[in-house]
Amino acid sequence: MAHIPPLDIDQLDELKPVLAMSEATMGFVPNSVRTMAHMRQLPVAFSILFGTVMGGDTKALLENMLKIVPEQNAPEENLPSALLQLIAFSVSVSAGCRYCQAHTGHNSKRMSDEPDAQGEKLLQVLNYAEADCFSDAERAVVGLALAAGQVPNGAEKSHFDALQPHFSQRQITQIVAVISTFGFLNRWNDTVATALEEVPTSFGESQLQEAGWELGKHQS
Repeated sequence: MAHIPPLDIDQLDELKPVLAMSEATMGFVPNSVRTMAHMRQLPVAFSILFGTVMGGDTKALLENMLKIVPEQNAPEENLPSALLQLIAFSVSVSAGCRYCQAHTGHNSKRMSDEPDAQGEKLLQVLNYAEADCFSDAERAVVGLALAAGQVPNGAEKSHFDALQPHFSQRQITQIVAVISTFGFLNRWNDTVATALEEVPTSFGESQLQEAGWELGKHQS
């Protein structure tokens, strides 16, 4: 049973051109696209990325997709930037990408209304279940992010059950989308040993070393 239910195609009139392209390419509409569709613009954005990576003409892809991209649905449900960055930080901790930890840790604290409290959360991510600095909603998202960053993936139904009291289906889709986007970035930056820039390096060395962060392969 899928942790995020795929939407019925007849619920996705505004995405029919995108679904038709998927069907023409694969012979069917993938359930993955139908789960992404809880955020209506996500299947379009993913199609552009995937098409580019697989050798497509990005200019042509953009020209075609921009004609059919739907309005963002329920924009009022977008999660706060600091929380999105905390999710990204947590999955990067689980994946072991120091580069992304420094970026997302810096952004999470910078975007928070309570930067000192947010800094404490960064240090306590691996102790999220017991640490007093987290709300129940934050524990739920950090727990999923840490599980999803493992190889093999450790996400289970219980992680999604913990999200349900706090987040809508669209918000849960956004949480998974952040985790998945950083799956790409974690692998990219750790694979090519991307050199970490001065600002996040300084942040990591001053704010994250207590939690075991080190620059490692990401030296300039």
